[in-house]
Amino acid sequence: MKYISTRGQAPELTFEEAMLTGLARDGGLYLPAEIPVMGQDEIAALAGLPYEEIAFRVMWPYVSGSFGEDEFRGIIARAYQGFGHAARAPLKQLNENHFLLELFHGPTLAFKDFAMQLIGQLFQAALARRGETVTIVGATSGDTGSAAIEAFRGLDAVNVFILFPHGRVSEVQRRQMTTPADSNVHALAVDGDFDDCQARVKDMFNDFAFRDGVRLAGVNSINFARVLAQVVYYFSAATSLGAPHRKVSFTVPTGNFGDIFAGYIAKRMGLPIEQLVVATNQNDILHRCLSGEGYFKGETIPSISPSMDIQVSSNFERALYYAYGQDGAAVSQLMDELQQGGFHVSQGAMQALRDSFTSGRASEEETLATIKATLAASGELLCPHSAVGVKVAEEARRADEAPMITLATAHPAKFPAAVEQASGVFPPLPPRMSDLYERPERVTRIANDLAALQDHIRRHIPA
Repeated sequence: MKYISTRGQAPELTFEEAMLTGLARDGGLYLPAEIPVMGQDEIAALAGLPYEEIAFRVMWPYVSGSFGEDEFRGIIARAYQGFGHAARAPLKQLNENHFLLELFHGPTLAFKDFAMQLIGQLFQAALARRGETVTIVGATSGDTGSAAIEAFRGLDAVNVFILFPHGRVSEVQRRQMTTPADSNVHALAVDGDFDDCQARVKDMFNDFAFRDGVRLAGVNSINFARVLAQVVYYFSAATSLGAPHRKVSFTVPTGNFGDIFAGYIAKRMGLPIEQLVVATNQNDILHRCLSGEGYFKGETIPSISPSMDIQVSSNFERALYYAYGQDGAAVSQLMDELQQGGFHVSQGAMQALRDSFTSGRASEEETLATIKATLAASGELLCPHSAVGVKVAEEARRADEAPMITLATAHPAKFPAAVEQASGVFPPLPPRMSDLYERPERVTRIANDLAALQDHIRRHIPA
């Protein structure tokens, strides 16, 4: 299978090439040239299978030209062996027809582990075969960075630099990035917000001399391999509730749009999804856009759900590509307008987006109230991001319709202050992480300056 850029001006690549490249050289994001469709019998056959087997069957059409069948099965097995639940992504029932998909049983207690553990193994296999090394630079609003550092720490062929907004991630998120002692991973606390971090990473990818000089690679959700790994749990959850013989709906708390875009890919593959609901916090650019107000950047307001404190959602470009009929020139024009502050979506594209997505938002007060109410009603303690999803899902779901599955994106112990404020319960870390607060930290605070970041990276890559 070939991969093409959303902006239409970059060369077609194989899966392996697109994975190692990250951002296309025209500034766009890679997508498969065609989305493979699974038949109803194929989808029905997934019910009851181990998560790893579902992962193989869903992802194999995308990677088959780059990895051997046995090789890919081994990669999947290694990726998920460190998860703390045998089901990997278990479902819990919250109330009648509303289910919670727990995606926080990985090494860093967040849904990012599903993609990052897999991409770590994919990189390791591809680079070993090529005899190459790469420099990974990523931006994080909290969870991507810790998942990336955990996935790549100690690997000889990879050096990892993670940019996170200084003072704008939780203490647990920060410590997960700053306490690993491996010399190939580096945590950089940037004076700015997440959008600044993300913009500097894109600047580095668009500086071709720097990009080629340090052999830059990306593992943010701009990398389609990340999205692909997340497609799997839509299939595992839906088939456990009766798909394809009945429809299901999903609500996804999201900031960068990658997790819900994976649901869109699953739907395009044939999974019978009734609703894909975008749940945002007070940084609600996606909800405003889907409500017809255009896509215009505002100020990023710090919240108790910091992983969603984003104004520029990178993966929304992929959704726009399909909404505009796969017109790369139109997408390029929109992204140019975004640089000037934002854009309005055409009537036809707006209808296409609304055919695929609905949306809602939760205020800080509503998020806290949802944590408290859910604990009282079901005994389930939610992280603030998952609570945003549950609140929006309760508003979106309709009686006697498809069951609603809300994605629980992080363990409550990653955000203990907000959870305790809402519920009176201080969520403990799992035993394997109980000493996290005692581990020494290793972090560099750095200005929101491209030249300073590039210089730091060059100086800390082994000769």
